[in-house]
Amino acid sequence: MGETRVAAFGAGCFWGIEDAFHKLPGVIEAESGYMGGWVDNPTYRMVCTDKTGHAEVVRVEYDPGRVSFKELLDLFWTIHDPTTPNRQGVDIGTQYRSVIFYYDEEQRTVAEASKKRLDEAHIFRRPIVTEIKPAATFYRAEEYHQRYYEKAGMAAHCALPNLEVASFLRSKQ
Repeated sequence: MGETRVAAFGAGCFWGIEDAFHKLPGVIEAESGYMGGWVDNPTYRMVCTDKTGHAEVVRVEYDPGRVSFKELLDLFWTIHDPTTPNRQGVDIGTQYRSVIFYYDEEQRTVAEASKKRLDEAHIFRRPIVTEIKPAATFYRAEEYHQRYYEKAGMAAHCALPNLEVASFLRSKQ
């Protein structure tokens, strides 16, 4: 394996998002955590107050020789609703916002182009509200959040793929 890279995505509750990224070939590690706020070392209880500014995110370490950043984005777009500000399903608050945290200019450019392509295609019924921001300090979530579904012996139920979006993205390869 060559050099690995890192990406971070916020797409609602991190449990299902982490599970989806873990299953993607080329992903070395996916960790649940918090990013984008102003409080150092936030805890889950703090983030849930919606007063720290953090989003629940998944930090993805990946092998770019096996999976591209674009492929990570394609998965991101299919496993949540990027048109609902500060909400995913029943989860409401800024911690559940849709956000891509980029680590370099290439990631920023690819993320912006991907978002623009989807918006212009009107693949979603409403405009995409996903933020694209520079990566900030990642705070790993408490251990019980890591691989939550796996530990609980449950099937992931909150990050099911949107087949219409997945089909569109496959057709544009």
